[in-house]
Amino acid sequence: MAACSYHQHLETLPTWVLLLAGVGLLALLRISILLLRWAFVTFLRPGKDLRGYGSWALVTGSTDGIGKAFAFQLAREGLNVLLVGRSPEKLRDVSDAVRAASPDVRVDTVVVDLSGELHDGLARLRKAVRGLDVGILVNNAGVSYPYARFFHEVDEQLLRDLIKVNVEGLTQITQAVLPGMLERKKGAIINIGSGSAVVIPSDPLYAVYAATKAYIDQFSRCLYVEYKGKGIDVQCQVPLYVATKMASIRRSSLLVPSADTYARAALRWIGHEPRCTPYWPHSLIWCLLSLIPESLIDQWRLGFCMKIRKKGQLKDANKKDQ
Repeated sequence: MAACSYHQHLETLPTWVLLLAGVGLLALLRISILLLRWAFVTFLRPGKDLRGYGSWALVTGSTDGIGKAFAFQLAREGLNVLLVGRSPEKLRDVSDAVRAASPDVRVDTVVVDLSGELHDGLARLRKAVRGLDVGILVNNAGVSYPYARFFHEVDEQLLRDLIKVNVEGLTQITQAVLPGMLERKKGAIINIGSGSAVVIPSDPLYAVYAATKAYIDQFSRCLYVEYKGKGIDVQCQVPLYVATKMASIRRSSLLVPSADTYARAALRWIGHEPRCTPYWPHSLIWCLLSLIPESLIDQWRLGFCMKIRKKGQLKDANKKDQ
């Protein structure tokens, strides 16, 4: 009797109410599937055997921050590491430290100043990778602003370095290493992007930096489509704040991981999605920001960056007074 009454009640409901309930159920199902997938790929999906790409990994910007952490983590995975940077002294220090931590792997270095004249440095790099089974390329080297500033306040040298390193340098390094991967029909290219170009709608007072990272994101996606059928995985990793010198953040936290914490998470994502945010709290922040109107994020970000600009100007003024 109760079941009959229930069906009669449903029949008396307006059609639009039934449609709305159906849409709600579908939306709930979709959200549930997305949450389950996120939990699986974030915490349960195993990482790939990175040695299957090749016996060597090449890391740019390897003397500090995320690049240095990548070098240590890749060596711990049993990969030989080719470190690329502009300072011979820093390269020597990092290579010695990596060898001490992973004595069973080979560590070599190549001096390439991505902010300078690239011809000689790229020639040294091509010579160094010739004959090496370079299976993984981590394009980490990058330049940011010393602190937030309006576009008209960006000096000529900083503007040049941003484009030279973040765009031209990354592109040229990729073109130097990619042919070997094509010959071997396997490889992985990991380009370090930024949330400033993907997660938030704008990054005022860091306009050129964000624009160069947007280039990296689109460049990576195009190469992913071009070469996925040739055995080469291309991925743009999109971190938010990481405690590094470039970010001017010294202390790590749950929302701002250390470079080592980020690199450990990053290795598990290599070879999967063409764009990813490996550190799970960052992916949650991305999700939350996607629910907020862009105009509100723009307003918040402008105010946040204006405070950074003020602190930076005060530091510059104090240096001049000393």
